[in-house]
Formats: sequence, structure tokens, C-alpha cells
Amino acid sequence: MGAVDAVRAAYDVGFVVETGDGGGSGSGAAVGAGAAVPGFAERVAAVGGSPVRDILAVTSRPQVVNFAGGLPAPELFDTEGIAAAYRDVLAESAGRALQYATTEGEPALRAALAARYGARGLETGADGVLVTTGSQQALSLLATALLEPGDVVLVEDPCYLAALQAFRFAGARVVAVPGDEHGVDPAALVELVVRHRPKLFYTVPTFQNPTGRTLPAERRAAVASVAARRGLWIVEDDPYGELRFEGERVPWIASYPGAEDRTALLGSFSKVMAPGMRLGWLRAPAGLRRACAVAKQAADLHTPTVNQLAAARYLADRDLDAHVVRVAAAYRERRDTMLDGLAEALPEGSTWNRPEGGMFLWARLPSSYDTGALLPRVVEQDVAYVPGAPFYAGEPDRATLRLCFVTQTPGEIREGLRRLGEGLRAAGEAG
Repeated sequence: MGAVDAVRAAYDVGFVVETGDGGGSGSGAAVGAGAAVPGFAERVAAVGGSPVRDILAVTSRPQVVNFAGGLPAPELFDTEGIAAAYRDVLAESAGRALQYATTEGEPALRAALAARYGARGLETGADGVLVTTGSQQALSLLATALLEPGDVVLVEDPCYLAALQAFRFAGARVVAVPGDEHGVDPAALVELVVRHRPKLFYTVPTFQNPTGRTLPAERRAAVASVAARRGLWIVEDDPYGELRFEGERVPWIASYPGAEDRTALLGSFSKVMAPGMRLGWLRAPAGLRRACAVAKQAADLHTPTVNQLAAARYLADRDLDAHVVRVAAAYRERRDTMLDGLAEALPEGSTWNRPEGGMFLWARLPSSYDTGALLPRVVEQDVAYVPGAPFYAGEPDRATLRLCFVTQTPGEIREGLRRLGEGLRAAGEAG
């Protein structure tokens, strides 16, 4: 199978899991001459894999300019500082670093994370933080701790794809809340809370994945008020918030009146330190935090000790904020390069946004375009994007697409946009 055919197959598969015999989740698989083994759980077939990961797996050739991923630029990692932190930890406390640790996380790291919140106006104690193996694990733990099969979860529209997977894997019914270019509509949120009585509302309010948009302060206050008046958990995911290029920082929803005792705030070092360290965390009220700790015990006992101690050492010895400023400056240049070239690359009548930070921008082609159907033809030009459809919990807008602007250099972005324009024009002429 060629690369283009593989992309087509991966996208067509979507959320469906292939089984070895082509049967459904209940089908057994014969082993030699023996009886068939039991089938997979229904939840595996119902949720399946990520179309984004499928696309990345077949567009990883070095010549492909890949706007599809959500990968930080590796040349901007502080490899020297991170390596020094690991060396120092292993030289001074190898026995502790290589040993089991508590489920809640290393005290030094929890204290450092709490201090970072406090410095930004959100008073937090070290005991208020649970360290997780990436913030994606925090989502899974919250789903385990809060959701029963059939419970309703409200999400933004469109929504972070892996959150949709986590909630669906828990058996939840996911309902999208309408919004606009600024984010979720609080009035629509109220209406859906009254209608569905959901357990939680999930949001990425700052530089959202996939759209790059940021929820304004007044809407954040309204979300907090809805949760307080109607009885609702808020899951506030903040992996990109520190990557601001311009504009003023908007306070976390967790800091608004009414949200204090019902918000789980998620954070991560993946976008500001290194994703390979797999370090995230969850700040939540005591009861929910304890429930997530119990779920984590069953999942992995604890996040790797050596990674936690190295991160704590890095925070003690280095200036992470100064490093983030350098990274954000590079990302801003790359965003501007992409914005400068989109008018020529995309068909006439297309629209796109200008994110104030983060890693993604969101574009919409004229309504006659289906970005999923077009993708295989575009990949023939050695460039890739992510079609917008998989990010929708409800009816998708098939004319949309997500572009990541941080992984490539400005020169690579310009070349990628040239290829994207050629691919879209060729697909349009063929159609």
C-alpha cells in the first residue's frame, strides 16, 4: 500500500477498530485448532483509534511537511538543561529516583507546581496537586472517577479529539455545546445542562485544540456561574496556556467565583519542557483528587519517579519561564509565516483565525469542499493537515481543517503552504 492509499484507508477507518477476523467486538478469534478466544470489549470497538494518529503514522516520511501533528519543535527543547537535571538527580539520589514512589507524586514537584499556580494568582497547596503521566492520563482518571456508562458529558464544538475518546471509552454520551469564534455560548450551555443534566463540562479555554481560540473572561465567569447554579463539574484543560504570543493572559476558570469547589484544572510539561517526559498534573478539590488517586493506583501505581525528580530539579535550577518566552517567540514567527501564506494556499472564499498563542489555527474552506476526501490528493504533494470532521461530537463541518504551525521552521512552512495550495488546486480541478 502506498502512502496516499494508506492515508485514505486510515481516514476511512475513522473511529472503527479493525479486528483480526473482520468481525465485530463480540467475534472470537480462532487460535490454531483450538476454540475461539472471547472477543474484545464493546468499548474498544465503539471508540477505536485516533484518525490523527493514523494519519501521522503514514505521513512520517521525512520529505512530508506535516501540518497534521501537534508536536512541539524538538530543536527548541532545552536538552542541555534537562540532561543536567537527570544527571544531577541520578548522581545525588539514584536510589530514590529509581525506586517506587507515592501515587500522588513527588513532594518537591507538587510543591513547585503549586508555587507556579500561586505566582499566577491561584492559591494552591502542594497537597492540592496530583501528578499524572501526561495530562491525557488526568482525563482518563477523571472519566474513571466521575462517569458511569450513559452519563452525559458536555464538550466544546469542535473538541480535543483525545478527550472525546476518553469520555466515550468510559461509556459516556458526549453532547456538543454550540459556540462561535470566541468559544462556547454560555446560554447554550445552560440550556443543555437543564435538558441533559450532565456530569461535567470539558473545555480547553486557552488556545484551544483544534481551533486555537481563547474563551473571553466574561464567558469564563459565566461558565463558572452555570456550574455553581446547576451543579456541574468543570474539567479545564490547559496544556497551551503558557504559549502566549500577544494579548493579556485570561485567568483560569478555576479562579472565578462559583468554580472553586467544582473545577479540575489540568496542566502539562509536554508543550513547555518536553513531551517525552510524560509529566502532567491535576489540581482539583480534595474528594475528586483522592478518587483520581485511587484510579491512578489501578492504572500505573505512580508516574516515573526519575522523571518527576528531574522536572523538580529543572524548576529549581533553571528558569522555565525564560525558556517558555524563547519558545513562544519562535512559535509566533512560525504562526505569522503561516498566516502570511494562507491566502495564496487556500481556495478563494476560505476563512481562518489568528490565535494569540498555542500551536494550532483553524481554517474553513468553501462549503463545497470536504477536507477529509481531499486529504489523499493533497498528500500526493508531500504535505498533510488534519481534516476537521473527527473533532466534532455532533454533526461535523467537513469543510474545516486544523493546521499546526510550530513543528516546522518558517522556510518549511512556506514550502508546505506552496504544496498545500498545489494539492488543493489539483484536487479541485480533478473534482
